[in-house]
Amino acid sequence: MLGPGGSGASVLAAAAACGGSSPDRTSGLRISDERDTLLVSFDGRSPLPDLLGVLRVPGEPVPVTASVDLLLIDPLEVVEQAWAEFTAALTAVIGGRSALPVVGTLASVAPGELTSLPGAQEFLLLRRIRDAATEGRWRRVVVDLSGAGDAFALLRAPTVLSAALERLWPRHVRLAAAAEKPALAQLSAAVEGIDRDCVDVADLFSDPHGVAAHLVVPADSRGERAVGEMSAIADLTALPLRSVHVNAGPGGLDTRAVAEIARRVDGVVVQEIGAASGRIDRLSRVRRVAVDLPTPGGRPRGSGAMTVTHVGGEDLDSVFELAWPQGLPDPARLALGRSGDDLLVTVSGFRHPVRLPPVLRRCTVGGADWRDGRLVLRFRPDPDVWPQRPMRSQP
Repeated sequence: MLGPGGSGASVLAAAAACGGSSPDRTSGLRISDERDTLLVSFDGRSPLPDLLGVLRVPGEPVPVTASVDLLLIDPLEVVEQAWAEFTAALTAVIGGRSALPVVGTLASVAPGELTSLPGAQEFLLLRRIRDAATEGRWRRVVVDLSGAGDAFALLRAPTVLSAALERLWPRHVRLAAAAEKPALAQLSAAVEGIDRDCVDVADLFSDPHGVAAHLVVPADSRGERAVGEMSAIADLTALPLRSVHVNAGPGGLDTRAVAEIARRVDGVVVQEIGAASGRIDRLSRVRRVAVDLPTPGGRPRGSGAMTVTHVGGEDLDSVFELAWPQGLPDPARLALGRSGDDLLVTVSGFRHPVRLPPVLRRCTVGGADWRDGRLVLRFRPDPDVWPQRPMRSQP
């Protein structure tokens, strides 16, 4: 669950987790009453413990009902624990030797300094959610992203951190170093594990078979702007957006705004959330809020559904087109760039690296266009790196 500040995402996440739901209109299924749901927040000032009437115990699942647990994740605690494990590996590498000064310097870094590495803290938070989701204790995990600041920057973090690791210590260099210096093998394996987790977490949150994202917006002009920009960024990041919940709030539903919000999203369930009859300040009132969360749809979204088409030519004269469905609320704010094997795409002020398919990594960008709701880029082979066909010998 994500949405701009004040949209009511926390309350709706709690209502969805605690059974304040009518049957899902898209699937005909009713949320199970079995003990199967974990509600997660990593906002240190989250109102959920007070709202649900439970103790605030960061890092440990706290029972809310017979079927629901609440997990508050403390970002600083997660960073300190992960860094303690990593520095333990570094200390084992040093083993009393002074021949590895760089490793010794890393081991002396304080946990708080780790947060300066791009995407590190956010990646560790997402990895903690992944670990809970794959633990096998809960069938569903409902994550409240409303306290995360920029939710999309949070979800982008694993990709950013993986790129930072590649720049600081390229994979081929660290593997070669591990082979040449056995003392570095453990350190290389630790960094390799982090990089592997980055890829795993990024893949998890863009997996339409296991993840469904739900956007909460207010029923006013602010909601109109937010849904256009946030759905476009969801396209760019391949986040499987399944539903938009238009929250009336105290001001009631603006029918014109609701119609405009529905017009700006395609292939997404739009649900109106009426104003509550009283103040929502305890669990019994949370459970009266009816909110339907469509289950994962299994269809890739945006850049997750990209296609590569060979549109003409042969060998160095070939032309390829890379395309994916992409919302674009403000065409003037679309920007494109290239960094190695990544295409840097900026939509509505949000930049995200999109990994190029292998066939296009040896090509140069020849042009771009946006037509029929799709971003289309043309590529031509780079003669410096494109594999050449061997010349046939003359008889």
